[in-house]
Parts: sequence; structure tokens; C-alpha cells
Amino acid sequence: MRRLTVALALLTALSCGSLLGPQAVSAAVSAESGAAGGGSRGTNILIVGIDSRAGLSAAEKNRLHVGGEACNCTDVMMLVHLSGNRQRASVVSIPRDSYVEYAGDTTTARSGKINGAYKLGGGALTVATVEKATGLHVDHYLETDFKGFERTIDNLGGATVCTDRPLTDENSGLDIGAGRHHTNGNETLRYVRARHVNLRPGDLGRVRRQQRVVNDLLARLTFEGALASPLRTARTVRTLLKTVRTDARTGPGDLIRIGWALGRLRADRTEFATVPIRLFDHRVPGVGSSLVWDEARSAALWAALGADRPLTGDTRIQPVAETPAPTDPAGIAVRVDDAAVAAALRRNGFVVVDTSPSAPPDRPAGPPVIRFAAGQEEKAATLAAALPGSRLEPGPDHGAFFDVAVGSRPVLVKTVTYDRNIADGAPVTADRLRCADGPAPAAAGATSGRP
Repeated sequence: MRRLTVALALLTALSCGSLLGPQAVSAAVSAESGAAGGGSRGTNILIVGIDSRAGLSAAEKNRLHVGGEACNCTDVMMLVHLSGNRQRASVVSIPRDSYVEYAGDTTTARSGKINGAYKLGGGALTVATVEKATGLHVDHYLETDFKGFERTIDNLGGATVCTDRPLTDENSGLDIGAGRHHTNGNETLRYVRARHVNLRPGDLGRVRRQQRVVNDLLARLTFEGALASPLRTARTVRTLLKTVRTDARTGPGDLIRIGWALGRLRADRTEFATVPIRLFDHRVPGVGSSLVWDEARSAALWAALGADRPLTGDTRIQPVAETPAPTDPAGIAVRVDDAAVAAALRRNGFVVVDTSPSAPPDRPAGPPVIRFAAGQEEKAATLAAALPGSRLEPGPDHGAFFDVAVGSRPVLVKTVTYDRNIADGAPVTADRLRCADGPAPAAAGATSGRP
């Protein structure tokens, strides 16, 4: 009987917004009017992870693999936009090294990496800086730290991570094999923090891994019914609030409404993206290497969110190249036995050695053949995009060079376009980002906030 009473009270609170008083009532009315009349521009939630070692013992730092110097800054930043009609969610990662102008009077700095706003003014300045940089209003704010993140993942029953190749990173302690893994909080922390992995190092690859974790965690919680009703969502929120801090405008009622809405979304109605970058190594005295947003594409992204429109399929955010390349041609060394083809590939950005003087006088029948070392399939795909119709021949004993043997068939060399933003951060729906095998069940004995 008590359980039924609690459920009825919760439903009543949700319907009238009484969990948070007048502010929640206003938010509830706004959401309802947006769903009915299209007047709402949706809800924006800023979620950050803090790089702080405060209160951690030496043993905890060692266990979490966070023994370096703390910056007291934001290490992870995601802006979640829930549409006004609650039918779509967009999750945008903002790289920690984004070079922006800080909001307000910071006295010591006017511009710097976006993660530095937290050190200057905590969560309040972080929110204000994100609002200034994006032109969007942030409705709710959530933060956690390393230890809180670890406990959050453990409390929710673990996470799912996946990779098609082994990943190692000495700095974060990451060391996992290829495949799909159910990880605890400590293992997941290493996965989302890794910036120096052996495959695609840097922030864009790291934030894509963070997006995968969020996506698969949401999918599993939905699959297991943790967001299936207001009551179950409330229990999940209660678990979340053990390790996550909110601002004064955000309370359990807001999180329940948001969680329940997210739990009812189809995977193709949830999308993930990263702010498009123009400069990946912008050097600023006193700041170091930073990232500069692509002005036109990032403006289009924020405009789409401000207008409550989807990000995927918007060519202003993600231009469609005629011949996209999955990797940078500048990192591919090629030996080519035809002078004209060698010259064309060199103009395309490949590192080319012309071996035409030693080419056979009689060309074999057929298209060009690309021979390469096994495990270099992604680079081979870039080269094949420039040489359409080529035949790929991987070999276990092949060296570092890619060898192109031109056949008797005429060769068309196409200009390929490598866009690092598309390779690692293009807008993509959750069903395409999720680990291939779908949501993983919680490990036996895992602690969870679900009923």
C-alpha cells in the first residue's frame, strides 16, 4: 500500500511540477506548451566531469590511475538537448581544449580553454561560458568527479565498451582487447579518459568513446526497464544523485522528467555529435595547444539546437564530400610504379615514391593492385577511394609502404577529402553508434538502482 501511495504522489508531483516549486511548474508548463503548439525550443542540460583529486588518498589515486597533477577543470563536457516535444535528443560533446572567450569578469583571463572556466568560477562560470560560446540557454547543470563517475557506473550496473582493435594508453591505464566488454566503474573511467591511445590519439577519438559509453548505458537502462515509468525513473535518479551534483535550478523532478523522456526515445531519435574543429593545434602563449571551432559549421550546429532541429543530415554542420576518406592521406606512404599516377596521388596529399623506372614493361591485365600490411585496412580504404576499382591485397609480411601496381586498365585518380571532424565526430544517430551486439545485460552481482 505504501508503494502505491508513493507512486501516486510521484505521478501527481510530475504532473504539476511540485517537486521543485514554482520553477518546476514553469518548466513543466513550457514543455507542455512546446509539445502542443511548437512554442518550446526544448531543454538544454550541461553535463561535466571534473578533473579534481581533492579528497583522494594516494591509494585511490593509484587505483583510479589519476596520479598526475590536477587542473581543477572540466575534463568532460556534454550538452544534451531534449526537444520541446520530447521526441528527440541531441548530445553534443564540447572538447575540453576548445579555445573560447570566458563569460563575465574573470579578472585573470578573458580567453582560454573552455575547461579552465571551472577553475576561474566553478560551475556557474562554466555554464555562463558555454552559453556565451554557443548562444544557447542552459536549463540544468550536472557534475561529477573521477570517484563519482566510478561509483555512478558501478551503481548503475556497469557499462559497455567496444573496440575493433586493442586499445592501450599508459596515461589513463587503459588496456583492453578487441571486442565488446562489460566494464566496471574503474575500467570505464580509464576508457573515457584515454587521450594517448595507440589508435586515433587526441580529444575527438576520446569524446567519441565517451559518447559510446553514454549511448550504450542509456540503451541498457532502457532495455532493462530502469526508465520505463516515473517510479522506476525516480529510483534510477535517486541512484544517480548519490554521486552527481546539480545546480540550484535542478532537482529530482527535473531529472525524472528528463530521464523518463530519454527512456522512451527510439535509438534513431537520439543523436551524438562533437563541435566541428577548424584548428587542431592552435598555440596561444600561456595557454598552450588548443582547439579552434570551425566558425561556420559550429554556428550551424548551435543554430540547429536553438531552433530545435536535428543535427544529422544537416550539410551545413557536416558537408558531404564527393569522395570522403576515412584517414589522412598525409599519413600514408605509397610506392607507385606509374609516373602519372604517382604525381596525381602526390597532389592528393599522399606521401609518394615514384617507382616507375623499375616497372615491368608489360602491364598485367586489370585494375591497379594495392598491396599492404594486414591491419592497415583503414588507410588502404583511403588509397582505394583515390583509385576507384582497385584490388586490395593485404599481406602479413608486407612492409610499411603501400605498393600500387598499375595494370593495363586506364586509371582515374580521384581527389579525396579527409575531414577529421567527420571521421571522429560527425553527427550520428544512436543506433549507428551503439556497440554492434546491442545492450549488454548487467554483470551478475552488479549493484543497480533499478527495482
